[in-house]
Amino acid sequence: VQLQASGGGLVQPGGSLRLSCARSGRNVRGYALGWFRQAPGKGREFVSAISLTTGYKFNSDSLKGRFTISKDNAKNTVYLQMNMLKPEDTAVYYCAVTSNPDANPTDFAEYDIWGQGTRVTVSS
Repeated sequence: VQLQASGGGLVQPGGSLRLSCARSGRNVRGYALGWFRQAPGKGREFVSAISLTTGYKFNSDSLKGRFTISKDNAKNTVYLQMNMLKPEDTAVYYCAVTSNPDANPTDFAEYDIWGQGTRVTVSS
């Protein structure tokens, strides 16, 4: 499985972006796909995740209400809609997949396949 993250860019505070994570290759199935972000000088932070089988969503409490995860099974793509962006949302955003049905979707260590990341910069 390969993951291709896209959709990042420069946006003004209060703006929106939609990130995409497309899965390709053999065995595109997985248990969950998660989004994580890493700001300069900081550790990797959980953003959101979605079960690829049930569609159940896991969200960071601090981002709930601004970020929404969704999936399109026909396109093997998961989206992260980010609204009301703030400068502190500036980071490289990564998508990742775990095939472990017992994984904690909020723990980056549970994920075994990672995309290359897409940079989001929120600045005026």
